[in-house]
Amino acid sequence: MKKLIDYINSKVLVKITSLQTASVLTRIIAGILTSKAIAVLIGAEGLALIGNLRNFVGSFQTVATLGFYKGVVKYVSEFKDNTVKLSKTLSTVYYVGFISTIVVSFFCYFRAEWINDIIFPTYNDYAYVIRIFAIVLPFYALNMFTFSIMNGFSKYKILIIINIIGQILSVSIALLLIYQNKIDGALISVVIAESLIFLITLVGIINRKSLITQIKVSQVSLSMFKKLSPYSLMALFSAVLLPFVAIAIRSYIIENIGYKDAGFWEAMTRISNYYLMFVSSLIALYLLPRFAEINTTKAFKKEVVSFYKTIIPILLVGLLLIYLLKHYIVIGIFSEEFEPVEDLFLFQLLGDFIKILSIIIAYQFLAKKMFWHYILTEAFLIIILYTTSVYFIDMLNDVEGAVIAHFVSYVMYYGIILLIFGSSLFGVENENS
Repeated sequence: MKKLIDYINSKVLVKITSLQTASVLTRIIAGILTSKAIAVLIGAEGLALIGNLRNFVGSFQTVATLGFYKGVVKYVSEFKDNTVKLSKTLSTVYYVGFISTIVVSFFCYFRAEWINDIIFPTYNDYAYVIRIFAIVLPFYALNMFTFSIMNGFSKYKILIIINIIGQILSVSIALLLIYQNKIDGALISVVIAESLIFLITLVGIINRKSLITQIKVSQVSLSMFKKLSPYSLMALFSAVLLPFVAIAIRSYIIENIGYKDAGFWEAMTRISNYYLMFVSSLIALYLLPRFAEINTTKAFKKEVVSFYKTIIPILLVGLLLIYLLKHYIVIGIFSEEFEPVEDLFLFQLLGDFIKILSIIIAYQFLAKKMFWHYILTEAFLIIILYTTSVYFIDMLNDVEGAVIAHFVSYVMYYGIILLIFGSSLFGVENENS
């Protein structure tokens, strides 16, 4: 893919590609080390509980920050040379974000028992873990707003370095907590991990002290909030609902099959996330900005076809290797207790393959701010993912039903995406398109 290579060689990516790779590898290694510790010291049942908590934490972190991240990056980048507009952007994000974070923190703290009953069905009382999450949540929010501002100022190098150091710090504390307190330590590490990175980003705040003076209550702008709203709603919709669907599916497996099987499904999901990190990083770094530059259907079609030609052969070989080495992957990342996970690989890999093909095209929704297309297709995916999971789990009375549902759901989602962009991808080209 000559265009991709040229882009990497000629733009800022050449300076950060190696660091970005190091950052992704650090996240994967950190995840594998944590998974191994959980598998050896806690087991499959504990992994199911941790999976539910991780999904809950991810959703409420996005709610607390109102999904502002991408919008802040865009407008800080756009207004970085305009002091007045930059001040309005920073002030609006900071104060609105501060209020939403405090509201979410209070809700989690005082409704911890109720939340515990939802995410830890028929199990021990871990309400105190939810309260710890409520206390550290403001630090996570401040960390994310700082990240988005630094990203807007194109401080890629320091961002990636902070990510790497933060991951090392987080996994070190997680391993220590898991070793000392088993399941309780693992759960606590989930809720504090992202907030710990704030200790590292303090360096970024100190280096940008001049920006603090631009954050004023008087500069909070309703028009700026309206500009951020589409990015916020799109981020909130998928980042909040998809994890809650995962909680619902995992809870359904727990209630109808058992905790251990729910842990096996969580293990398969983790393995999937590890290899998908590489693909999603490439798409986010190259495809999203590239789609934003494209103004004709002909160029869009050419870019999609070109990316497919490059990525599909590599993807197929990679997924085939993963399937052939599944036994060693499961034993390496987890333990012999998790050998039943090997039966879940086929449909998970097939589903992930279709998922990547669909996401490549669906990134056009974000690039062109196709708000309602994004919302409706995500809503379709969320509904079909849950309903098919329940159907196949009941039909097979086995956790394999969840991965079959994953495959079926993304086939249907991909079909919808192709229908939406059918004229662009398969229509007759004309010279002005």
